[in-house]
Amino acid sequence: MNPKLLDQVLKSLSFPSNPAVLVDTRYADDAGIYKLNEDTAMVHSLDFFTPIVDDPYIFGQIAAANALSDIYAMGAKPLNALNIMCFPDEVLDHEVFQAILQGGIDKMHEAGVVVLGGHSIRDNELKYGLAVNGIVHPEKIITNHSLRPGDVILLTKPIGTGILSTALKNGILSEKDISGVIDSMKMLNNQAADLFSAFQISACTDVTGFGLLGHLWEMVQNTGLSIRLDIQAINFFERTIEFARNARHIPGGTLANIEYILPALDTGSYPAWYQLVLCDPQTSGGLLIGLAPGDSQKFVQQLSDYPFPVTVIGKVEQGANKIFLV
Repeated sequence: MNPKLLDQVLKSLSFPSNPAVLVDTRYADDAGIYKLNEDTAMVHSLDFFTPIVDDPYIFGQIAAANALSDIYAMGAKPLNALNIMCFPDEVLDHEVFQAILQGGIDKMHEAGVVVLGGHSIRDNELKYGLAVNGIVHPEKIITNHSLRPGDVILLTKPIGTGILSTALKNGILSEKDISGVIDSMKMLNNQAADLFSAFQISACTDVTGFGLLGHLWEMVQNTGLSIRLDIQAINFFERTIEFARNARHIPGGTLANIEYILPALDTGSYPAWYQLVLCDPQTSGGLLIGLAPGDSQKFVQQLSDYPFPVTVIGKVEQGANKIFLV
């Protein structure tokens, strides 16, 4: 979805007030939250998309991992899920349908989540995802817009899934060529999220369709804060920079993401093509985590066995509502 259009539509809607609603669409957060009682709030999210790999089982796994990330980003524990499937049954056989669902079920089981059922319809284009429900204590909710001046921002997965999966679709790369990207998209964000209770996490979001810059912008928009983004500290999947530099195999949503973020972006001395990689739409990307600088080294050490380097990529400062590339 075009982020500018989505922002305009959501701002035009009028929702009846309800004191039980703790998080809704006002801050473009990762999930909605509804308070049940003083100790428990329900967390709800839904995500689905078209295939980005050929293997249907792996596609199901990626879709499930992607859907779970919204729950983890809110500091919540996922409990159960429902499938949503749009399936061209006159083109694809039932084994594909079955493999996708099994991939989703198995990945949810890995996360300790039960799949209760779901809904499917006929469609000309295959789409799959899940609605996920979780729980969190109302006083332990983590949102995407509660950064503090002086915080640092950590990123838990490399960037480049959009560009490289587009190269895969275009026949330039094989699934073997991007096996590391596929492993990343299948990987749950639970290991990092499990540490949240031991640290004073100020804010969190996951990097998905709006790209790294789009989701960073959501973290500071209307907060009176800015982010200095250290480009050299960001991990990119192999060949991502090459394709971005040559403007090759760029996903369709990238330009819409750039248009959305451009008024808030100070590129410094970096060439314009960097915007292509920093606005690359991600699937099942990493978490962006805000915390005090004194805690960052310990947090990273706790993830020393993580498959990907977890790095500090930026610093939060007062004023301007900007993202500065440094």
